[in-house]
Amino acid sequence: MTKSHGPAIKDDKTYDALRKDGRSKEAAARIANAQANDTQSPSVKGGEHPPYDDWTKDDLYARAQELGVDGRSDMTKDQLIAALRRR
Repeated sequence: MTKSHGPAIKDDKTYDALRKDGRSKEAAARIANAQANDTQSPSVKGGEHPPYDDWTKDDLYARAQELGVDGRSDMTKDQLIAALRRR
């Protein structure tokens, strides 16, 4: 039986499966809630921005700052890309 995670998680079954696959609590909640919302399609690639590899280090840093990535000021461009992809 699927455990209820309270009103913050809209799709407990998807959340549990994502956590079992190793996703963070935050990522699992975002994906589960997006899939439970009929107006969102998290499995469909958006693609309005170019790939992170094409971004400048300053742009990557700014995005990491928006997302609150810890340790971003000491990261190289490749480390920033990896950290953003994990988010």
